[in-house]
Amino acid sequence: MEFNASEHPHKRYNPLKGEWILVSPHRMKRPWDGQTETVHSDMGPEFDPTNPLCPGVVRSSGILTPDYKSTYVFTNDFPAMLEDTPSPPQSDDPLFQIEGVKGTCRVMCFYPKSNVTIALMSINDIVNVISSWIQQLEELGKTYTWVQIFENKGTMMGCSNHHPHCQIWACSFLPNEPRIKDIHQREYLEKYGRPMLMDYVDRELKAKIRIVTENQHWVVLVPFWAIWPYETMVLPKRHIKRMNEITEHEKTTLASVMKILTIKYDNMFKTSFPYSMGWHGAPTGPNCENSDHWVFHGIYLPPLLRSATVKKFISGFELLAQCQRDLTAEQAAERLRLQSDIHYLQ
Repeated sequence: MEFNASEHPHKRYNPLKGEWILVSPHRMKRPWDGQTETVHSDMGPEFDPTNPLCPGVVRSSGILTPDYKSTYVFTNDFPAMLEDTPSPPQSDDPLFQIEGVKGTCRVMCFYPKSNVTIALMSINDIVNVISSWIQQLEELGKTYTWVQIFENKGTMMGCSNHHPHCQIWACSFLPNEPRIKDIHQREYLEKYGRPMLMDYVDRELKAKIRIVTENQHWVVLVPFWAIWPYETMVLPKRHIKRMNEITEHEKTTLASVMKILTIKYDNMFKTSFPYSMGWHGAPTGPNCENSDHWVFHGIYLPPLLRSATVKKFISGFELLAQCQRDLTAEQAAERLRLQSDIHYLQ
């Protein structure tokens, strides 16, 4: 029997994290009798006087959200980290290690109106978002080792506020995900003399089978090692280490691929597609080391699998042994690629 990646179980290696994923494409044929989710197709009102992220509304902290016109950034009223906190007592016990952390957590509103998303915003408005991200990275990166920009979109991904916004957490340490990526990218550069993700982009541009959309400066693809069904990466076509290295023109073309990707997501199941997304680049801070091995990239992790009401669950074998997916990366890329670049609501 000849191997067919669309039919036969196999493993794929993620060189960024040194992990394997089990791919089981034949499982897409099975019926689904498990949990479904409620579809939320209504974008809601443009302004909600009870929503603390809307202009002119008072937050629970008693602070008034100003009448902003573009983006607006403020310190989270309930931060996960604090800028000034005492250090815990040190321990020599290898089984009970504890270290202090310092950091800050901010919220950034993308737009004053609640009934829009990145998919429905103009290119200029998305460029404003990117510019604000860069400003935050440069400001916080002077002090903190890691600045994590991320967006949770949709109640399915734990978003508690229906308003276009993201969070920015800056911390005094290198978190697990970027720490692992730092190790593997550094090892690849030392071994092959080229940044791993630049080699990867070159291979994907030649293969064409996992690309969702691309333009002069950026490519969006379903990574070969993707875990989530419609997971994607946004990668530059030139070597960029951090977001603040992109040019003004690259901001516009990045905004374009972000808009096209999120439109395709929404068009897939005719719903406001939920996801968690974020950006990874070289670590920051006053003591950051040589970072030539790093390539700036974005990650979109949407949970939907079969429809607007059926999501992928990380459970059982995946929690206890190894991550697994049903739909192949190539199949997912093709389905996304075939979606219209015009939003279904327009």
